[in-house]
Amino acid sequence: MIRKWSAASTWLSILLLILTGCGVGAPVITQAPMPMALPSQTATPTATPLPTFTPLPTQAAAGLYVDLSAPAGGISPLVYGSNYGPLLFVPLQMRPFVEDARLTVLRYPGGNWGEGSDMDEWNLDQFIATARQFGAEANIHVRLRGGTAEQAAEWVRLLNIEKGYNIRFWTIGNEPNLVGEEYPVEQFNREWRQWAEAMRAVDPTILLIGPETNQFFANPGNTYEQSFTDWVIEFLKVNGDLVDIVSFHRYPFPKSAHSGPPTPEKLLANSEEWDALIPAMRALVRQYAGRDLPIAVTEANSNWMGGNNGETTPDSHANAIWWGDSLGRMIRQGTYMVNQFAIIGDWGLMDNYEPYPIYYVYMMYKHFGVERLQAASDLPDVSIFAARRTDGIPTVLVVNRASQARTATLTLAHGETPNRAETWLFDREHAAVSMPPVQLDTVNRLEFPPQSMTLFVLCNCGIHP
Repeated sequence: MIRKWSAASTWLSILLLILTGCGVGAPVITQAPMPMALPSQTATPTATPLPTFTPLPTQAAAGLYVDLSAPAGGISPLVYGSNYGPLLFVPLQMRPFVEDARLTVLRYPGGNWGEGSDMDEWNLDQFIATARQFGAEANIHVRLRGGTAEQAAEWVRLLNIEKGYNIRFWTIGNEPNLVGEEYPVEQFNREWRQWAEAMRAVDPTILLIGPETNQFFANPGNTYEQSFTDWVIEFLKVNGDLVDIVSFHRYPFPKSAHSGPPTPEKLLANSEEWDALIPAMRALVRQYAGRDLPIAVTEANSNWMGGNNGETTPDSHANAIWWGDSLGRMIRQGTYMVNQFAIIGDWGLMDNYEPYPIYYVYMMYKHFGVERLQAASDLPDVSIFAARRTDGIPTVLVVNRASQARTATLTLAHGETPNRAETWLFDREHAAVSMPPVQLDTVNRLEFPPQSMTLFVLCNCGIHP
């Protein structure tokens, strides 16, 4: 989206960042490495019928339902990503917060800066070092408009061949459909292919992400919305054989620069669109690329205009609950990469001194797991997501988007019935904190606070005082 980068630290902070190591020890990460394979870069589109993706889970009991014996696919660790940039440095006092959030991928430099300015070696070195200290993979965005294919290939050579960084994820350009009539889709597709071929000639192992449109709509309702689908279609027709990961950005509000921020009700209802957006993009990929490709949302937040201290601005509690539910739905749909915008600043997870509420979404999901389990809810404002961790322990995450507390029946079906749950809570009074464990049975009547996320880590081990 069109925006200005927000300064996140002074040059003194940058200098201290270089001279100072990690503030805390690295946490134990429960995500498994890369649970899903990417297609080969040399794969050829085919007209062979493709398999059917897992549909939304069926409701087998009233209220909230989890089938403990029904795995639904791996969870890509790359859904826990964000965006970094030249003016988005994390100051020293906030580094422990970033490390504790366990972000898994950082996109750099992204935004308007990456298309209007050339990167430099020193800043790239510092970014890659910082990403690795945070435990995150780097996704490098090379300049398209104003750049050259030779420059892009040189960055691949310098970083992967000469320096041995082995950066896997590369993006060509940023939101090309916003340029206007002077940069038609035909020119973009032609240049994207030139850049891609030049970069891959240097390092055939890199994975290319595109087309990076600034919006996407599952069911376009007018010519304006259809234009985003058209860009994707034309890109896939021309470059579906070269792209490895198909990407788009999404900021649902405001609907136009003249409309105000959404009400909390409209914002929190919007998270449901992810159950349509990801399948719609996947269907386009199958139809026009002729094969299945991973889907990435490389920029996302609720509001492209930013702002602070409002009921639904990016720093609000309502925005955090919207994102917690949105992320759960993207995970349920098998999304490969999700990069929230951005790590710090007006749209950030934090400012220079403290986390925003959206930060605690990641503190909840770090307990979640690596394999999805079938889960369903018939309550309009309450979502449920379930997973299994690497140690085999199941988890259940319930998001209550309503402005009132909700009481619901949780049914745990099949498999060994757990009798105890460690509990974590994020609401207006609890910043993703551990709560007293609860006793469980096959059917449980539970209360969920208003606008909250509650996570249960299940076990069959009894209750201890």
